[in-house]
Amino acid sequence: MLKVAAMRESIKENSPLIHNITNVVVTNFTANGLYALGASPVMAYAMEEVEDMAKIAKALVLNIGTLTRETNEAMLAAGRTANAHGVPVVLDPVGAGATPFRTESAKMLLNELQIAVIRGNAGEIANLSDSPVPMQGVDSRFSSENEKELAVQVAKEWNTVVCMTGENDIITDGETHYVVSNGDKMLTKVTGAGCLLSSVTGAFLTLEESPLDAAAAACIYYGIAAEKAASRQHLPGPGHFQMNFLDMLDELTEAEIKTYMKFKKEEIE
Repeated sequence: MLKVAAMRESIKENSPLIHNITNVVVTNFTANGLYALGASPVMAYAMEEVEDMAKIAKALVLNIGTLTRETNEAMLAAGRTANAHGVPVVLDPVGAGATPFRTESAKMLLNELQIAVIRGNAGEIANLSDSPVPMQGVDSRFSSENEKELAVQVAKEWNTVVCMTGENDIITDGETHYVVSNGDKMLTKVTGAGCLLSSVTGAFLTLEESPLDAAAAACIYYGIAAEKAASRQHLPGPGHFQMNFLDMLDELTEAEIKTYMKFKKEEIE
């Protein structure tokens, strides 16, 4: 059984430093979400400091949402330093497949760095494989009955854990997978919900757990927080949901986690 509540409590007690090289759209939401979880966020992008920050961080999150040549170079430098110091790295390939620059940048990072977890939607994950799918901007137009097989394929190809999020989250290392059914559709109405999950995954990776278990626990915790936020929402709309969601990332109790967690673990034949 995944000890999600104990893992979250450890994050709260230790306040791990999470180094984010993320996109300009989501910076504030990501920082607030990590604070609510109990982690300590830092956003450092300049080449003059990314290596120094990556050395002292407990996890590094690379998010390609608003790419430039300079951020690519910063991500690569930070990632190499993180790898050298045993700091786990999360890659969020935002909009991979939307343009050649995004796709090539994501694959460059995967080729050059040891990535602990790739966290993305099905379309983004598909575009890291040999089976590209259409994208509309950074939004996926992926539709398939074979999401598990795709996640397994990409995990094996890049020798990493794939966390494919959607109606059900699929987390796999190519040999074992979790299917997490927690969450709420209101998450799709808030810009940066996926990006924040990538950073929350980074926080869970700081624990002495396997990347597979850590990523699954992050999805469970995040999904339950979304469900509880939606249930306590008295006024409609994504703005109120966003505020309630940040509150629930902070307030979610051990009893609520144990009561509402919905997942299954399967070995891949």
